[in-house]
Amino acid sequence: MMKIISLPPAVIAKYGSKAWPLGLAGAGLLILGSLLSWSYDPAVLGDLSLSFNPGGLQIMAIALGLLAVILLLARKGPLTSLGQWADTAKGLHGLAMWTLLFMAMVVVAITVEAGGLINVQPGCWISLVGAGLLFAASRLVVRRKTRNLAEAQLPGWVEILVIVVIMSGLLFGTAYALSLADAWVFILFLVFVTAMAIGATRAGLLSWLGHVSLRRKRELILASFAVAFCFPLTQGGSDANMSIAAQVLVFASAAMGLNIVVGLAGLLDLGYIAFLGAGAYVGATLSSSGFATIGWKPPFFVVVIIAACFTATLGLIIGTPTLRVNGDYLAIVTLGFGEIFRLTMFNLDGNNGPDLTHGPNGIPAIPDLAFGTFNFGDTHYLLGIPLSRFSNYYFLLLLLLAFIILVFHRLNTSRIGRGWVAIREDEKAAEAMGVNVFGLKLLAFATGAFLAGMAGAIKAHVDVSVTPDQYVFLESAFLLAAIVLGGMGTIVGVLVGSVILKLLPEKLRFFADYRLLLFGLLLVVMMRFRPEGLVASRRRQLEFHEEDEELAVRVEGDIAEEAQG
Repeated sequence: MMKIISLPPAVIAKYGSKAWPLGLAGAGLLILGSLLSWSYDPAVLGDLSLSFNPGGLQIMAIALGLLAVILLLARKGPLTSLGQWADTAKGLHGLAMWTLLFMAMVVVAITVEAGGLINVQPGCWISLVGAGLLFAASRLVVRRKTRNLAEAQLPGWVEILVIVVIMSGLLFGTAYALSLADAWVFILFLVFVTAMAIGATRAGLLSWLGHVSLRRKRELILASFAVAFCFPLTQGGSDANMSIAAQVLVFASAAMGLNIVVGLAGLLDLGYIAFLGAGAYVGATLSSSGFATIGWKPPFFVVVIIAACFTATLGLIIGTPTLRVNGDYLAIVTLGFGEIFRLTMFNLDGNNGPDLTHGPNGIPAIPDLAFGTFNFGDTHYLLGIPLSRFSNYYFLLLLLLAFIILVFHRLNTSRIGRGWVAIREDEKAAEAMGVNVFGLKLLAFATGAFLAGMAGAIKAHVDVSVTPDQYVFLESAFLLAAIVLGGMGTIVGVLVGSVILKLLPEKLRFFADYRLLLFGLLLVVMMRFRPEGLVASRRRQLEFHEEDEELAVRVEGDIAEEAQG
């Protein structure tokens, strides 16, 4: 884990008393400068040229300044009760560092976009100086001993209100991120989110939220799905943004199925995209498309079940001989299976085999779904807000994802899930304890394939066409990366990883030639500084940080609290 780099003890002892007023002055200047003009050119970074009418980036700087003020007042002021629980020193350290980076990048962005450093207005320089003072103050702050956050409990209605506020912020933050067309603004928004998250995490506030989520599981789940349901209502009928959201849900559904195979059972599958493709081809061949090669046209819900059962059977057929090998050998075999599937779809063109998939041309013109008089291709209205084609599929995919999460959660907390975790940790020890290793591995493979088949059947209609080049090895790598990046074996982690890996490439298209390079660098940084993932389970976090005694105590407390809940 990263450690706080502070000034020499002698310097802190001499100037430590000035940390609090210096920090408040820095935060005040940061906020004051954000109320003034940052740029001469109103076309730069969403118009930052007006005073006392802050734009998006200026509002972000104000939010960073307000969080710094809260942490400072928790050390000395009306919020000292908060300082008894929160590690304000670590929180200020992380927040100040990223705030300074944020302001420095704003200066660079204005310089690049407006064509010179002279275009940076005094308000921006004032905010940059404020960020610098806040950074200097954070180095002089001395850590204090805090109480265990697991014991911090607020009235029930306050905890529920906190959940509602956070989920509302998540909703509008996501909607704002999708609406950003300027690449610089999007990157700075990511830096802002990172600064807020690091400040809250190091202060221990996110740890407290973890305890609240354990106590308020039902309220959190309800709020999460309410936010997800309301998301299309914030897009004003935008097809572009909702198409991205629909693809994120397809990706997340497939990643959640792979999470069973990799995250729970510990089976490295590099050809998982083949199961998603198999489900899509089943959905396409049984659709009403004029290019479909099977004359039977059952109802869509029947098609979904057929696609899921077909992919599960395919998983059993492939898994029976291959799951007798482990580790790197299993990865190589599954990689080969993914390529075999893709080449088979190429060859089922009527020349090299039966005309089932039309080879490289695939199956195009797949019609939109229709349930009675409700056609997914039409624009519908809810509370006067237009819901376009992709919004309709978004709601269907949201139901699918909810079902997959339910299946994953029930399996994870069952005897089967404990067997999978035992196999992942030590296969030989699990077998010696009487665990049916081969049977459970095969079940994990088939279950993951079953869920991917369901997602694939819907994906075929969302994409309108199915072709073999949609299911290459790189897609399997991205699915696996979403699990590793987010946190193996967790639900929230996989959802976060899926959003990051699907959303970032769409919003960073100006890096088109370097996206894979940035993706690789991101994984390298993650493996260096947070190998357990962004939202890892406490148990897995402890595996990577066995020497952290504080973490071990928190893990024991979390396990006890979860058992009581």
